[in-house]
Amino acid sequence: MNILVVNDDGIRLRGIKELAGVLSDVADIYISAPHEQRSASGHSISIGVPVYIEEVGFENAKMALEVTGTPADCVKLGLSYLEDKGINIDMVYSGINHGGNLGTDTLYSGTVSAAMEGMLCGKPSVAVSVNNHYPKHFEYACGLALKTFHKAKDLLDNKTVLNINVPDLPEEEIKGVRYTRLGIREYEEWFRPKKNESGAMEYWYYGEPVVYDNKDCSIDVIAMQEAWASITPLKWDLTKHDLIDEIKKWEII
Repeated sequence: MNILVVNDDGIRLRGIKELAGVLSDVADIYISAPHEQRSASGHSISIGVPVYIEEVGFENAKMALEVTGTPADCVKLGLSYLEDKGINIDMVYSGINHGGNLGTDTLYSGTVSAAMEGMLCGKPSVAVSVNNHYPKHFEYACGLALKTFHKAKDLLDNKTVLNINVPDLPEEEIKGVRYTRLGIREYEEWFRPKKNESGAMEYWYYGEPVVYDNKDCSIDVIAMQEAWASITPLKWDLTKHDLIDEIKKWEII
């Protein structure tokens, strides 16, 4: 099998190297990743500006593409570039992200959006994240990514993304895996002002996650808080189906 591995943290970060390494034991690995940090870029694509691709060396990969675009660009371009060379990708893996992608944060996530783009391109797709922007522990995430591959390669359809999140803890401290739904990811958030060298005011976004009293580990945010890894199936359809008939009654027009 051929797996395209992408991320949003940039092609040089440890997480994508760890993921490529573990998956290279079971498939041929191809990389398509941003040349710089593109976290929280959501599902944006590059419009009105050129995107450049450079083939680079990458351990455990048959080919690696360094892309100047967004994570979604990396998937679109990566699949097209490889197809032109006669290489058909069977699955897309996104990660391992440095930082969790839980609950409502999935709407901002370049990692999840890259996997979503893989799904929209007709490929079964998986996103993998470790819940720390400076992670120390990748072992459990790598093992879970591999175990998921062995099942997903035969069972996962191309209309679903599996979103995996793992606590940044030693393996023995992780309680196991919960199969979850998305929760609300809230922050004590603010913009911190700072003057730059030219004297102009800059605003930098910061935020600490809210800790919940709720112990319902069927919710991904709570499962993570309670030291469980989580796997959440996602789809692209954001429609609130049960409200369609109700809106008709409003007689907007």
